[in-house]
Amino acid sequence: MDYVITTLENLAGQTAFTSLTLGNYLMIVVGCIFLYLAIKKGYEPLLLVPIAFGMILVNIYPDIMADPDSTSNGVGGLLHYFYILDEWSILPSLIFLGVGALTDFGPLIANPASFLLGAAAQFGIFSAYLIAILLGFNDKAAAAISIIGGADGPTSIFLCGKLKQTEYMGPIAVAAYSYMSLVPIIQPPIMKLFTTEDERKIKMSQLRPVSKLEKILFPIIVTIIVCLLLPTTAPLVGMLMLGNLFKESGVVKQLAETASNALMYIVVILLGTSVGASTSAEAFLKVTTLKIVALGLIAFCVGTAAGVLFGKVMCKVTHGKVNPLIGSAGVSAVPMAARVSQKVGAEADPTNFLLMHAMGPNVAGVIGTAVAAGVFMAIFGI
Repeated sequence: MDYVITTLENLAGQTAFTSLTLGNYLMIVVGCIFLYLAIKKGYEPLLLVPIAFGMILVNIYPDIMADPDSTSNGVGGLLHYFYILDEWSILPSLIFLGVGALTDFGPLIANPASFLLGAAAQFGIFSAYLIAILLGFNDKAAAAISIIGGADGPTSIFLCGKLKQTEYMGPIAVAAYSYMSLVPIIQPPIMKLFTTEDERKIKMSQLRPVSKLEKILFPIIVTIIVCLLLPTTAPLVGMLMLGNLFKESGVVKQLAETASNALMYIVVILLGTSVGASTSAEAFLKVTTLKIVALGLIAFCVGTAAGVLFGKVMCKVTHGKVNPLIGSAGVSAVPMAARVSQKVGAEADPTNFLLMHAMGPNVAGVIGTAVAAGVFMAIFGI
């Protein structure tokens, strides 16, 4: 009988209930909320489901992220090794490869002025950088945090690793991916605030057809120009353009399909779960984390507003030929931001079709955020 009681006591002692803190329970609840948003509301489920589940796992079983140096047998936790691939910038670069293979740069090629809208939306990044400095973050940490404003998770992780600010990688990555998922909630009020009903009803003329030669030359030319100016952007811009070249060349369909499907989804699983697993209560529930989340939101809102306001400028310059709503798509959340531009425009006029016009600034925003990261790396001599 004593043996049975001892065995039961040992089993009870091994359950997670004996070690969980209030913070752990709080993070588990947050993870469940993220799962609800992903599954019930459909907010970027490909990102939120693995992130939320990683968040739940690490707060129940912290050793799943254990460093090998802290264990008795020298073997780390499963998700620790996934996370190393984030720190080494491997997974973010592979994500860009998949994004390139999925993306049509035709709207951007057809309307090069979209680059200006994508550039305008990066204003949120640099404004957040200055605010972060004022809040007491060092210059490199401020740069890593500010990239959240582009709503570009891979670039945020990439820059954080390059600037050796890995202590902030968890909150930065979660904030960036969360804002990517919440684009349909955050952007519309800002878009409506800075535009009039008549502006939202503006219909844009159909984009010109883009030739296959243009689509093939575009990724090659962009890679050469951007990487010559900012060589440190090669892992991101290079992989983005390589994936697109796979797609547009038409001679490597197997590579394009692999990059945009199997490889892309494998990388999303590894990156999402490891990012979520970086949010243990001990590491995440800090005042610094709240500052990072707030700064990311400010940067994203300012970037959205800047894109819309520059869209209004273009509307005036072109005598009403540009709908300012497409400026909000200048952030990097592809293609969600473009879809939001379409949705808000359709609410004003159901016959309005802005999706393809918004894809131009949206794709430009991806390139622009990578360039912004390259500028920061150049400033700090990385």
